[in-house]
Amino acid sequence: MGAYSLTISSDSHVVEPPRLWTDRMDPSHGERIPRLEIGDPHDQWYCDGEIVGTLGGASSAGMRFSRPQDIILDGSFAKVPPGGYDPNAHVQDLDVDGVYASVLYSSVAGNMYAVPDANFLREVFTAYNLWLSEFCSAHPARLKGIAQVMLDDDMDAGIDQLNHAAELGLCGAMIPVFPKPSETYDLPMYEPLWAAAQDLGMPLSLHVGTKRPGVGVAQMRTEGKVTQSATERSVTDYWVRLSLGHMVFSGVFERYPNLRVVNVEHELSWIPFFMKRMDTTYLERHTQATHRYKSGALPSDFMRRNVYHGFQEDELGIRLRDIIGVDRVMWGSDYPHAESTFPESQRILNEIMTGVPDEEKAMLVGGNCAKLYGMG
Repeated sequence: MGAYSLTISSDSHVVEPPRLWTDRMDPSHGERIPRLEIGDPHDQWYCDGEIVGTLGGASSAGMRFSRPQDIILDGSFAKVPPGGYDPNAHVQDLDVDGVYASVLYSSVAGNMYAVPDANFLREVFTAYNLWLSEFCSAHPARLKGIAQVMLDDDMDAGIDQLNHAAELGLCGAMIPVFPKPSETYDLPMYEPLWAAAQDLGMPLSLHVGTKRPGVGVAQMRTEGKVTQSATERSVTDYWVRLSLGHMVFSGVFERYPNLRVVNVEHELSWIPFFMKRMDTTYLERHTQATHRYKSGALPSDFMRRNVYHGFQEDELGIRLRDIIGVDRVMWGSDYPHAESTFPESQRILNEIMTGVPDEEKAMLVGGNCAKLYGMG
């Protein structure tokens, strides 16, 4: 059996993107509905009047091995590999890469968390979740989908969306990696969400690039184009550290011991220092770490028990796996994105897993993910 893949992209690559939404959303929304505008030479995604994503970085798998200097954020749908929108072609590419199964995350739909209107986005995500479930149904043993859930001020509606995702057979759900500025994941308003996710057995993912509006600068717009600075790309783990810290320090995982949260596309090496820093703060700064655990546990204990981490090729993180928790680390190829290990995944894994015992390697490249998401 080949490796499972944790972080695969799909949403931005439907054959005729407007139909994806118009078949499932109220047409009275008109041009608010997500659409791909064909340009010359580059295409552009819009949602509710907002630029929400480009196709270059989300569709250039393999280019980093041959022409890295040609990787740009701009792109065109015509250059998207068929495996990005056709489930049969997707599975064929898994075979090429020596991968058995994929857990699918969105591409452009994740960027849509930056659109301000939460009620409208909830409709968008409902349509996306339905489409994703249909995509996965073509190969149910090899394709599993991660839903998108909209929260903000209407927690009941967000929980309804989570329940619906479970009914569709999706195996987990994304929530914003960091909510809007007036909210943080240590607030009581999120308690029903944690309870619902625990009861449903639905892991919640904190995926890079899914912040709500007003939270930092997710992407810059230069002359109407979406761009990203080198510095910003290098520090993307900042927001997931804030969210995980809020959850751990407020005792979320103590109250909901079976809640599982997945840290997606932030790599691994920073995690041991973060865990140590939280432990030190908890032990030495009682006026800041005001919630005291009843069991005598430390923050690092909850990180090892409740939090899973995706990686692609973080060799240093693999060397630190015992600190992070070898049973909480999951590999992903990120096909068909520019940073994907496709079609060199097996070579890269062999290189970064040098010296890792076979039993642990099997856990890291597939077993942990299969266990978390109930894949046989």
